[in-house]
Amino acid sequence: MSSQAGNAFEAMGREDLLRALEMFAKNWLAHDGCWFLAAEERFDMETAIELDAGSWKRFAAVEARRIMTTFGIPADGGLEALERALGLRLYVVINSQRTEWSDDRKRLRFFMDVCRVQETRRRKGLPDFPCKSVGIVEFETFATTIDPRIRTTCLHCPPDAPNGQSCSWEFTMEVTTSSSYSGSTATTVDPLGKKMKTTSHGQHLDRGVRRMGFDTRDAGRTV
Repeated sequence: MSSQAGNAFEAMGREDLLRALEMFAKNWLAHDGCWFLAAEERFDMETAIELDAGSWKRFAAVEARRIMTTFGIPADGGLEALERALGLRLYVVINSQRTEWSDDRKRLRFFMDVCRVQETRRRKGLPDFPCKSVGIVEFETFATTIDPRIRTTCLHCPPDAPNGQSCSWEFTMEVTTSSSYSGSTATTVDPLGKKMKTTSHGQHLDRGVRRMGFDTRDAGRTV
């Protein structure tokens, strides 16, 4: 009888491993959606969002620490360390995101240009999922795990994001009250018309079940 090694990924080439990574990211997001739907069905939307925030607070810290350990990102590495870590989250495989620096490199902005959760809901004619309260917890926790000195500001996030946009965040090393954000040599232009230095990240799919506008019968088709 022939036998096969239990870990098929060890024998895979680069292209197959990239496909596997995308599959894992989709499965992760689908599980998040299934979990949220179960909580909403058991309780209500408000309670599900509250539970979701608690879950993301824990997960964001775990994810940040694992990224730092796996890729040798030093603790207390400031905004540079955060930028690198943001580009190594699972989001990068399934969404489209980018980062932008101010001229003095004291402020880092992060933009989620394409969020599959919101894009799918919009295609179905549904309102954006109101993820701002959870996003604040998630991004603040992720950033302070990378470096406790980092402060996080939500620039916009559903339900108050501009029409057709997803979320964006600004990170600094201290609390500031200035609303100015000076530009630099740029590959894109921010919503205020100021040029910024841009770093682009990946693109792709899913966020699972009810958040994507699917009912329970759709759950199996989101994976």
